[in-house]
Amino acid sequence: MKQLHYRTIGEGKPLFILHGLFGSSDNWQTLGKRFGEYFKVYLVDQRNHGKSFHSDEFNYDVMVKDLYQLVKDVGEEEINIIGHSMGGKTAIGFAAEHPDLMNKLVVADISYKEYPLHHDAIIDAMESLDLENIKSRSEADEAMAKDIDNWAVRQFLLKNLYWKEKGRLDWQINLPVLVEKMPNIVAEIPFDTIDSNTLFIRGGNSNYILKSDFEDIHKKFPFSDIYTLEDAGHWVHAESPDEFYNRVMRFLLL
Repeated sequence: MKQLHYRTIGEGKPLFILHGLFGSSDNWQTLGKRFGEYFKVYLVDQRNHGKSFHSDEFNYDVMVKDLYQLVKDVGEEEINIIGHSMGGKTAIGFAAEHPDLMNKLVVADISYKEYPLHHDAIIDAMESLDLENIKSRSEADEAMAKDIDNWAVRQFLLKNLYWKEKGRLDWQINLPVLVEKMPNIVAEIPFDTIDSNTLFIRGGNSNYILKSDFEDIHKKFPFSDIYTLEDAGHWVHAESPDEFYNRVMRFLLL
């Protein structure tokens, strides 16, 4: 079985960090260094993202297996996990299947529930980039701005471009499979309850975890807290990094 690409920072108890859809471990480098002052941080690229392998198979069952294989390969136990968005669902699936390996779980701006398909504008913008003729990231940014007016979102997506060869940009993510398997990404994670100590962090300007979800979350996660970063949207760790870091550290060090 192929192993996920990862890098480590620091020493101490293990903390695995899982990025979201269209993301990579690079998105977590700055916070990873801060967490690495107290933990051995594993910054992980999930399959079809970053420097990890590409595969036509893409769902939470295989992503949980990928993470389990990595945890076993590096010989860690009683792990902590931070998962954002898609990575949060992978983390939930892992905690449900492997409670014996879990210490604490942090889920950033996602729930276990099914979500409607909602990435059409992003997918259209990425698929419409003419990478045969675009010769720089600034040209790519200019082209994507026609579909996506949010500069920060464009920069996040453009991190997935790499120089495949001299003068030729390409997507590092496996874009065709991610588009095809999008229903699997928004699907619900099925489980009874998760007894790991769990912290949900939601963005006050995001609609991924609604106040109407709180009751169901507490039923499924009996040892959970939900914390709101009032000024943040979906990318809670990027939009309010200091508050995110402080709240997660208080939880992990309790």
